[in-house]
Amino acid sequence: MAIIITDECINCDACISECPNNAIYEPDQEWSYSDETALSGTITTPGGAEVDADAENDPISDEFYYIVPDKCTECKGFHEEPQCASVCPVDCCVPDEDHVESEEQLLHKKAWLHGE
Repeated sequence: MAIIITDECINCDACISECPNNAIYEPDQEWSYSDETALSGTITTPGGAEVDADAENDPISDEFYYIVPDKCTECKGFHEEPQCASVCPVDCCVPDEDHVESEEQLLHKKAWLHGE
């Protein structure tokens, strides 16, 4: 499953540089699938939606850092555990029960994001 940042986030910035998928964004920051990934142009997401990878999407949160679920792989294929959770000083990076995925799905998403 993806990781979510709860509203207990203190916006400390510790997690953002740890994410190998560039899935974490600052409050009120627009995001795109192409940010620091191999994706560009028209793509099909793992969920089957056709989107423009370069399009700027509305922020998920305007109050605290947030994680884009379609870009989060729980660091599978990179690290043993989600790096955002391991560095968070207030333990607000937790499993997102709304985005449950198997290890196989997460590794497929990693390959999709990075053109492997």
